[in-house]
Amino acid sequence: MILSYTFFQHALLGGFLAAMLCAVIGTYVVTRRLVIAGGGMAHAGLGGVGLGAWLGISPLVGAAAFTLFSGFSIDFLSRRNIREDSAIAMLWTFGMAVGILFAYLTPGFMNDLSAYLFGDILSISRLDIYIIGGLTLVTYAFYLLLSPAIITVAYDRQFAVTQGLPVRLIERVMIALIALTIVVCLRMVGIVLVISLLSIPQQSAALFTHRFRSMVWLSALFGFVGIVGGLVVSYYLNVPSGASIILISVVLYFFCRMIRTIIR
Repeated sequence: MILSYTFFQHALLGGFLAAMLCAVIGTYVVTRRLVIAGGGMAHAGLGGVGLGAWLGISPLVGAAAFTLFSGFSIDFLSRRNIREDSAIAMLWTFGMAVGILFAYLTPGFMNDLSAYLFGDILSISRLDIYIIGGLTLVTYAFYLLLSPAIITVAYDRQFAVTQGLPVRLIERVMIALIALTIVVCLRMVGIVLVISLLSIPQQSAALFTHRFRSMVWLSALFGFVGIVGGLVVSYYLNVPSGASIILISVVLYFFCRMIRTIIR
């Protein structure tokens, strides 16, 4: 029985927590139209992976540092009359170049690099689950505390400013949470595919509702279904789990589009 394996139990629990975490963060990302910025942050994290391996520390610690740096740098540069897409491209390519360079300088690390690029949810440990769970609790605490303000900023930043809401505080905290969410999900789907967890389930949810709170819960459901489906496909076909999760999520999106068309 597939559920009798400890690694599969860890993958299911980690997938559930990741779906819940990405539901809030991804809904904000999609609503604020930050998907490309998130992709830039994720790929820039490769620089931290390579540098961390070269320094002899956890590559995920290095990825967290680089992802946070890239997120705040994109925000800083875009406020200094530098086009946001140009800032994203610059930091995206800078991080990847640094990562590849230090990966080559670290003996034997190139063999492990694919695990960070493409992920493997079946290899997550109990410690990974604790980390994802902790970040999920922090994220939901912040969301519940400032839910109306976060939703207002997500849909209309200028209106939020005129209402005297703490816009900059919310934006800075959300940038940090986006960066950390990307890092904790790297073990599941990897740098190349992680932004998909923050966008595809949310796009599926947006087919049925445009209310922020409803999108959060629907995207959590779609995200978890995609993860479970990808795990099953990966296990029985012996194919990479990260790619399987994303493919199932995309298939689910088009299935939802078909359902919406039928309903209409």
